[in-house]
Amino acid sequence: MIEIHQFPCLSDNYGFLVHDPASGETAAIDTPDAAEYLKQAEAKGWTITQIWNTHWHPDHAGGNADIVTASGATIVAPAEVERISKIDRVLTHGDTVSLGEFTAQVIDVSGHTNGHIAFHMPEAGVAFVGDSVFALGCGRMFEGQPDQFWDSLSRIKALPADTTLYCAHEYTQANAKFALHADPDNTALQSYVAEIHAKRAKDEPTVPTVLSRELATNPFLRADDPVLAAKWGGNTPAETFAALRAGKDNF
Repeated sequence: MIEIHQFPCLSDNYGFLVHDPASGETAAIDTPDAAEYLKQAEAKGWTITQIWNTHWHPDHAGGNADIVTASGATIVAPAEVERISKIDRVLTHGDTVSLGEFTAQVIDVSGHTNGHIAFHMPEAGVAFVGDSVFALGCGRMFEGQPDQFWDSLSRIKALPADTTLYCAHEYTQANAKFALHADPDNTALQSYVAEIHAKRAKDEPTVPTVLSRELATNPFLRADDPVLAAKWGGNTPAETFAALRAGKDNF
C-alpha cells in the first residue's frame, strides 16, 4: 500500500507526501513550504519525484520551483497554477495521474478558485481535497459562484463514504464554532466537536477526516438537508449553500 506522511507547515497548513514503496516514487501534494517538504522527504529517505497541485494559491504552489530545483520533480496541476509556476502537465476533471501502480482520479472541485482540483485515489480510499472542503467547513469562495461550488461539493459527497479526506489546513476548531451556530441541534455534530476540542487540547491534528462523518456534521455538505434549508433559507441546495457561506464569511 501507499504510505502517506502528514506534517504541519507554515502557520496552519498541512503538508502531505505520498510514497509508493514498490516504485520508490513520491508525490508532494501541494508545496506550501519547499524547505519543510524537502526536510521531511529526506528524513523518510524519500525523493520527491512528482508535485500534484490542487490550486494556484501561494500556500499551495509557492514551493514548486525550489522543490523541482532540488529533486527534479515533475509538476501536474490545473492550468491556473501557471500564474505562479511552470508546470509539466495540465490537469482537468476526469484526468488521471499515476504514482507507481496507483492511480489518482482528478475531480473538479472549483469554487474556492475557478480551477481547483482534488485527487481521489480509490485503491487507497483517500482523497486530497486542498481547500475545497475542510473538517466541518469549506474554502472561502474567492473566485467561484455558489452553484459551481455546490456542484463541486456534490462530487465530493458522491465519493465512497469511507473515503479519508486530507484537507490542507488546521481550521477545525474555528469551523466547529460556526457549524454549531449553523446546526445547533445536530447531536452527531456536538459529539464531533467535543472530540475536536480534546484533540486540539493535546495539540493533535484533526486532519484527516472521514467523509461519512462530514456528511453527517459539515453544514456545507448538508446544504441539501431540509433542516438547514429551513434555518438558512434557499429554494435550492446551491442557494442554501450560498446563505451558509455568507454566514460563515460574516461570523
